[in-house]
Amino acid sequence: MKKHLNIKISGEVQGVTFRYSSKLEADKLGISGFVKNLPDESVYIEAEGEETDLEEFLAWCHQGPNFAKVKDVHVEAGPLKNYQGFSIK
Repeated sequence: MKKHLNIKISGEVQGVTFRYSSKLEADKLGISGFVKNLPDESVYIEAEGEETDLEEFLAWCHQGPNFAKVKDVHVEAGPLKNYQGFSIK
């Protein structure tokens, strides 16, 4: 069953290819949605997919790409928006 997650990742997560890397990971797992940088230097992701794929994606979000230093990952469930593909904003 498809689920929707709102994910906010804080730490040293901008300027370290986090958005690009999260798109690669999402595409690999078949997750749709988007990723964008926020003014407070965090990264915001809306992700939709099967529960097991989302769990794997969340595990990746706690690490991020090589140069990221993830301090916190805040996750909330939300209503499905039926995104087509995964985009970088």
